[in-house]
Amino acid sequence: MLEKEYKYYKKNKKELLEKYNNKFIVIKNDEVIGAYSSEEDAYNNTIKTNKLGTFLIKQCLADDKEEIQTFHSRVAFSL
Repeated sequence: MLEKEYKYYKKNKKELLEKYNNKFIVIKNDEVIGAYSSEEDAYNNTIKTNKLGTFLIKQCLADDKEEIQTFHSRVAFSL
């Protein structure tokens, strides 16, 4: 899930760093759809208009570690 968005980040990292260094960017469909100062702002603003699980939030750092974190939401129903 979101492999396409992560590959876009990796492929365009140099250009993204020049424009968004140290920002949390939101990537969807090979496009940066937002840039924020905090991960919380990126998440809260993006879920207003985009379905959870359809976008990637990644902090642009020159020396970032190669790791991916996946988050799943929990839903509980009660009758």
